[in-house]
Amino acid sequence: MKVQVMKTIRINKYLAESGIASRRKSEEFILQGRVTVNGKVVKDLSAKIDPYNDVVYVDDVKLKTKEKVYFLLNKPKGVITSTADEKKRMTVVDLIDTREKIFPVGRLDYNTTGLLILTNDGDFANRLAHPSNKIERVYIAKLNKDLKESDKLKLLNGIYIDKRRSRFTKISFVEENNFSLVKVVTVEGRNHFVKNMFSNLGYRVKELERESFGKFTTKGLSPGSYKILKKSEVEKLIK
Repeated sequence: MKVQVMKTIRINKYLAESGIASRRKSEEFILQGRVTVNGKVVKDLSAKIDPYNDVVYVDDVKLKTKEKVYFLLNKPKGVITSTADEKKRMTVVDLIDTREKIFPVGRLDYNTTGLLILTNDGDFANRLAHPSNKIERVYIAKLNKDLKESDKLKLLNGIYIDKRRSRFTKISFVEENNFSLVKVVTVEGRNHFVKNMFSNLGYRVKELERESFGKFTTKGLSPGSYKILKKSEVEKLIK
C-alpha cells in the first residue's frame, strides 16, 4: 500500500508558514545568514527541512516544531479518500476541522464506510500500512448471496490475487442463519482486497464497512464524525 508522506518542505515556505515573516522577507533572512537548522546556518533558498523534527532558529528566536496530529474518522458513503478531488467531490479531509495538512492512511472506496486514520505524520503512516507489521483490519461485508462453507475454507486457506497468495485470517457470520453478512479479519492493506477476494470466487460485495484497525474501532462514532487520537494511543498501536 502506498502512503502519501508529507515529510519535507522548503525552508522559506516553512518560515512564512510559521508567522515569523512574509515569504519574501523570510528569503531575505535566509540570504543574510540569519537562519539556522539544527545549529547550522542555511543560506540556500531551495533547502528543505523536516518541520516535525528539525530545530530552526531565526536570529535567537526558535520556531515551533509543527505538531503531529492523528484523527480517527468514521467514513460515510459518498466521500473520496483523498486530499483533493478534480471533480470537486467531498473528500475525507473536508470532514476534519484542522489547520494542519493531513492525509489518509491507506484508502477506503467511495462507498465503503468505516474506520479511517488521517495524520500529518508520514513515519507513523508508513509503519501503520507496512505489511510486515501485520496489523489486523476487521471488515463487515454484505454479499449478494450466501457464502458457501467450501468457499469460506478457500478464503481461509488462501487463494491467488494478482499472482499473490492471499487469505483472510478469520471469517464469521454477523447474524445467526444469515450467511450473506460476513465479518472478515485480514492483515492485508492492498486496494480493494476484500472485494477482490470475494469476487475471485464469484461473490459481489454490496456493502463494505471497516469496523476496526488494530486496537482502534468506530464504536461510539456516527458516520461522518471523528475523534482526535492521543499520542499515547498512537504509540500503543505501533508497539
